[in-house]
Amino acid sequence: MARILITEDEDSLRTFVARALRLDGHETEEAADGAEGLEKLKQGGYDLLLSDIRMPVMDGIELAHQAASTYPGMKILLMTGYAEQRERADDLMQKIVDVVSKPFALPDIRKAVARALAA
Repeated sequence: MARILITEDEDSLRTFVARALRLDGHETEEAADGAEGLEKLKQGGYDLLLSDIRMPVMDGIELAHQAASTYPGMKILLMTGYAEQRERADDLMQKIVDVVSKPFALPDIRKAVARALAA
């Protein structure tokens, strides 16, 4: 299975998603913002970055840009609850697999992660 970094500033959502993905057999690591996520990415070995777009310190757009340039083989899947944030990710569409709209049901995020890993 995959090693996934979940970067999300909302603790309950981050824990919820991590638990669901572990049930699918994935290994998960968690970060509360983009800067912490970038530090964890430096440890290497991630198959997928699953990141919220809107976060303090460093947002998911900046994190995705840095991750894509430093780790070109890693898949990137973004999440957002804000339509205008989704539009901000347009320049990343060559580098990311998709943008998942929040709120989502557990089966939705599990399917999105499976599709991202298969891409």
